[in-house]
Amino acid sequence: MDLFNSINARLSEWALRAASVCLAALGIVVIYGVVMRYAFNDAPPYVEQVALLLVISVAMFGAAAGVHDAGHIGLDSVVKLLPAKGQFWCLFVVELLTIAFAAIVLWGCEHMATSTRHDTIPTLGISEAWRYVPPMIAGVLIILFSVKHMLALFTKKAAA
Repeated sequence: MDLFNSINARLSEWALRAASVCLAALGIVVIYGVVMRYAFNDAPPYVEQVALLLVISVAMFGAAAGVHDAGHIGLDSVVKLLPAKGQFWCLFVVELLTIAFAAIVLWGCEHMATSTRHDTIPTLGISEAWRYVPPMIAGVLIILFSVKHMLALFTKKAAA
């Protein structure tokens, strides 16, 4: 269990760093695009598509890191009023639903990547399938992180 937690912590750190790098790059790309458009009247055609890929990456890697740190939005005021067993099962269902959501994202992105792999993003000259790589990676990470939380729930219950 310690090895699994350690691997998940490293993966979460990687996801957060990737999101941070993508966010910094997004700022640079957008500022570059604005300056080129308004100061030099020479807007590069690829800026919008690069920015879109970076936004997807920031959102998905940030979401994965948020799941690892249990930083997602929770409405637990009612759950806290439940007895320990009720709290356990509510937390379990949340993790189960998170896994289901991530699996659906993973499946949907794999389907979209497969169906668009022969299409090209015109201004970048790369396959449309690249748009779906960050959500697929994040889907796998979210599943791993939610499994970690579920295992922790059962370990705590066994210890209690």
